[in-house]
Amino acid sequence: QVQLVESGGGLVQAGGSLRLSCVASGRTFSRYVMGWFRQAPGKEREFVAAISWTGARTYYQDSVKGRFTISRDNAKNMVYLQMNTLEPEDTAVYYCAATMVWDFDALSRPPNFGSWGQGTQVTVSS
Repeated sequence: QVQLVESGGGLVQAGGSLRLSCVASGRTFSRYVMGWFRQAPGKEREFVAAISWTGARTYYQDSVKGRFTISRDNAKNMVYLQMNTLEPEDTAVYYCAATMVWDFDALSRPPNFGSWGQGTQVTVSS
């Protein structure tokens, strides 16, 4: 497994931007498909975005398409989530996750990911 640590969360006004970062331990980062999930109070953890091993493929939840961008830098063991035009509904704890399998049908489901970070809080005020 890979160890993941997120950063970059905070408080922002609606319409603002944040960039989340996730650093992974180990030398095998490029073997992992990386994802971002979020969980709001009282709600289930939900898929936000995923990126393939080289970054050639990305996949987004419909509600964030056009606003969020996932990217990665394998040389730095980093994955990012650029979040623009934030809305109060984006308020949640955001988690970085890793899996070795790009299975499009399962990619949005948390059990598909075996490694998780501790999460970083994003709060969007109206």
